[in-house]
Amino acid sequence: MIPYDDLGLVNKSFEDDFKKEFNAILSNGWYILGKYLKEFETSYAAFNKSAHCIGVANGLDALILALKNYNFNQGDEVIVPSNTFIATILAVLHNNLKPVLVEPDINTYNIDPSKIEEAITSKTKAIIVVHLYGKCCDMEKIVPIAKKHGLKIIEDTAQAHGAMYKNQLTGTFGDIGCFSFYPGKNLGALGDGGAVITNDDDIAKKIRQLRNYGSEIKYYNEEVGFNSRLDEMQAAFLSIKLKSLDKITAHKRKLANIYLENLSDDFITPQVHEHFFDVYHIFNIRHPKRDAIREHLLQNNIRAEIHYPVAPNKQKALREIFKEKSFPISEKIHNTTLSLPCSFCHSEENIYKVVEALNKF
Repeated sequence: MIPYDDLGLVNKSFEDDFKKEFNAILSNGWYILGKYLKEFETSYAAFNKSAHCIGVANGLDALILALKNYNFNQGDEVIVPSNTFIATILAVLHNNLKPVLVEPDINTYNIDPSKIEEAITSKTKAIIVVHLYGKCCDMEKIVPIAKKHGLKIIEDTAQAHGAMYKNQLTGTFGDIGCFSFYPGKNLGALGDGGAVITNDDDIAKKIRQLRNYGSEIKYYNEEVGFNSRLDEMQAAFLSIKLKSLDKITAHKRKLANIYLENLSDDFITPQVHEHFFDVYHIFNIRHPKRDAIREHLLQNNIRAEIHYPVAPNKQKALREIFKEKSFPISEKIHNTTLSLPCSFCHSEENIYKVVEALNKF
């Protein structure tokens, strides 16, 4: 069986270093907000060419704290893509703000810049762009729109560690970049984890307070904060893997290229653009017979996944919010997309087998 992913195998090459750091942390008895977190924050800020990195508990919290930092008024509006993972929308709702969905470009799956301005009202305060599947959004068009209307840009970079547009890294185009280190990400922890990056000293200071009960000095609380801290063990594990992130990305890009060069034209594959450096957190194809293809692959001992089977506006939790809205492009993507094996655990031989099975469908 070729798995969609095998995290045990992905992390096997890091095992000895993980155990060494785990034993050191266990022995020193300092498990939260210690030297390992500081070391990771310094390293990850440098990797992203950013002034600050603040480790938090997970990617959703990164988004929640990014919005909380601005103290927007209840009911203010935040633009998000209509085909994003639900976490992006939950972050808006948890801040008592109104999510305004904008359709994606059917070719890139990222928010369509040409549709943003028509969604802006007097209550719009921010745009959350989502660099979906590992491809940067068209920030060259989005940034001027935000500046024109005085909007903040928060980047949901959960799936795009190291992705670039014109050699500029995702997470650095706007005001705040938000990351998830969920285990399946290109830079994945051994549990939940997240981070915020920014070049703004005041934002960095406030988010550091917000993640730690609103406190900068222990027992002295300046903000109504949260408990959302990247712990020492996850920070240590991430520091180890960060040294190999470029290697992981290069491997995934090599596997993606096998698909791109060998898959039949029957399948809609990710578009490749000259100025975009894609990291292929997810390698997706689209086909009207998606479910039959997934079953065909399973019969050939290959597992594929769907990211994501239900459009946000169709989710039970959100149905009432968007009940009078229609998002046909998003729904078309959700109904036809299929994610193929493309992990650090896979060999080139694995991918050629997937191609062979797909081309026989």
